[in-house]
Amino acid sequence: MDILLVASAFNSLTQRAYAELSDAGHQMDVVLATHGPDPVRAAVRDRRPELIVAPMLKTALPEDVWREHTCLIVHPGPPGDRGPSSLDWAVDGEAGQWGVTVLQAEAGMDAGAVWAHEPFAVPEAGKSDVYRNEAADAAMTALHRAVRRYADGDHKPRPQTGDWPAAVWRDYFRQDRRRIDWERDDTRTVLRKLRGADSQPGVLDELHGREVFLHGGHPEDQLRGRPGDLLATRAGAVCRATRDGAVWIPELRPRKNSGDPAPFRRPAATVLASWTAPHTPALPEIPAPLDLPADRRTYADVRYRERGSTGFVSFSFPGGAMSTDQCRRLLAAYRYALTRPTSVLVLGGARDFFSNGIHLNVIEGAPDPGEESWRNLNAMDDVVEAVLRTTDRLVIAALAGNAAAGGAMLALAADEVWCRTGAVLNPHYRRMGLYGSEFWTYTLPRRTGPETARRLTTEALPVSAARGVRLGLVDRLVPAAPGDFAGTVEALAAELAAAPGLADRIAAKAAARHADEAVRPLADHRRDELARMHAIFSDPASPYHALRSAFVRKVPAATTRPLHPGDIR
Repeated sequence: MDILLVASAFNSLTQRAYAELSDAGHQMDVVLATHGPDPVRAAVRDRRPELIVAPMLKTALPEDVWREHTCLIVHPGPPGDRGPSSLDWAVDGEAGQWGVTVLQAEAGMDAGAVWAHEPFAVPEAGKSDVYRNEAADAAMTALHRAVRRYADGDHKPRPQTGDWPAAVWRDYFRQDRRRIDWERDDTRTVLRKLRGADSQPGVLDELHGREVFLHGGHPEDQLRGRPGDLLATRAGAVCRATRDGAVWIPELRPRKNSGDPAPFRRPAATVLASWTAPHTPALPEIPAPLDLPADRRTYADVRYRERGSTGFVSFSFPGGAMSTDQCRRLLAAYRYALTRPTSVLVLGGARDFFSNGIHLNVIEGAPDPGEESWRNLNAMDDVVEAVLRTTDRLVIAALAGNAAAGGAMLALAADEVWCRTGAVLNPHYRRMGLYGSEFWTYTLPRRTGPETARRLTTEALPVSAARGVRLGLVDRLVPAAPGDFAGTVEALAAELAAAPGLADRIAAKAAARHADEAVRPLADHRRDELARMHAIFSDPASPYHALRSAFVRKVPAATTRPLHPGDIR
């Protein structure tokens, strides 16, 4: 079928819907509903789709569209749930079970007939993490079922009456419900509030006399202080005391009335440092040990552990972005791992993003964004080069979640890429106006062939994990639930480490690297890629700077000039 996706943003779920429905043989197009109903009407008129699907829509579809066409809305709540903040209420209420409903658009918000629905268990995690993982899995299961039913033509969607659960309207989850009372709220309550707003909208609070949104929250089991006081920093996060403990807050976003017309999230310690007077004592930096014990409840975005002859370098950065500092700390952990007597080394976090490449928010907030882009890219290249030059063991990139741009190329530098079935890959840079680096001119053609590599980088479209296998980007699909991925990978890695012939594989890998180096050294790839990127970074008029700023500051995409005709409309 010809399917038109209508979305408020080409976010993770919209990308996954595009990729997986394309895999199912449907002809896909996307229109972003960021500038009122007219672009949606124009797309419907021009494309004449057989079906319209809205995976993530913050505004109502035009009435003339849903009256004349079947429009399926993906609602992140179970049947009977209605309102704009469903997942917020689920996290706040510590719901053990929730669901996703695919319903037909009509005048009443979330009141249309149900085409499909799917329940899911809610883990103890941030809202955005749940949205990209358990909720997204349920959404795609329900959406595939709904699309098949529509294509078959003999299914009647069920109105939300009769034996359906009674309708429950939940209002927009406002800041007065999120506000933290540092004197009275215990750590569990504080974490619940922080996790329920981790990516958006954040929790409005006050620090150093300024209003700021807090983004993300992790428990701290040792540091203590007066409730509300800031105690320490670690890897860009700040630790703040609660009534009965403390929490780590990774990111802050100044409120809009701060003087910046469109403030954005940055590492919390960086924001605080920009406010602190020169004579104010700095908070102590308390690093977490790399081999942090598993029973510690504290914040550590990079860790190392061993199981038998397998090493695990795990990392988890907010939003999947990797700043200069994060890249350098990850490289230090990787180099430490190479000193250990292991034969298999696994890279990746337990769940959610693998990596999205350089940290555009940190770059946007730097005094010289072009210079910080250059520093960040070189730090990212250092990590990727270290992986490519590892010849004494097998390296596995374990993708629990999405990977994009330089983060996708980091994965491709490994000997094998293991990917959770729900992950989406974006192995390209074009939508940010970049040529790309991270040795993509070596790793991508090596895996896919030059013609497919050219198509992937120019079309700049999302790739499902399943299609990644067919293209050569992914070596193993891991059909595990989000919470089971890490354990499944550990078991698979143990099998690989014990497999006969592993020493021969490692020797063959070293020989292949030596042969490739003789044909064209890695240094040549790096030099040529960086020369192209330096020209972009150092040119204030290059599209990258406007596209980066628009992305970071959430300016609707249609305000920036499309890079090529195939861009999302």
